[in-house]
Amino acid sequence: MSNTASKKTLIIMVAVFVLPVVLAKLALDNDWFTKGATNKGNLLAPTIDMSALLKDAEPKWRLLYVMPETCDSVCENALFSINQVWLALGKESDRAQALVVSTSSSDQKALAALSEYPFVETLKVTSPTALLSSSVYIVDTQNNAMLFYEINNDRKEAVMESRNMLADMRKLLKLSRIG
Repeated sequence: MSNTASKKTLIIMVAVFVLPVVLAKLALDNDWFTKGATNKGNLLAPTIDMSALLKDAEPKWRLLYVMPETCDSVCENALFSINQVWLALGKESDRAQALVVSTSSSDQKALAALSEYPFVETLKVTSPTALLSSSVYIVDTQNNAMLFYEINNDRKEAVMESRNMLADMRKLLKLSRIG
């Protein structure tokens, strides 16, 4: 074999084995494709520990909403969403809980109107939480808020976000053996 042929073979061998590794590294570093995340909600990193708030609660997955001082269209859409998602869970709904957290400053008229949603439970707390009232949170069985969904004041967009919540809840319930 001649010297030029062996150099050509060496270059081809290096290109075949090294080039894919270099291209993969460039693709990862430059975000040339979407990574393998399948959650539709926004991931909380780090998670928010809700153990003090839910200290006596049984281990269930929770759709949690914090009732604001005045219940506007965002609040109404959030209440509707957590109720509908809980209902849509079907036979898995016994492993989940739709929960509204209220404080003394929360809208009392809206809390009274929760009778429209018989499956949505309320939890009265004395101190305000660190959670935003414009979002619905998924809380795991270890009482860590891990995902959140920003609810819009437009009903159609809120329904679309409810579908995202439902998809994530179904996936979490499927993969979880706790709760």
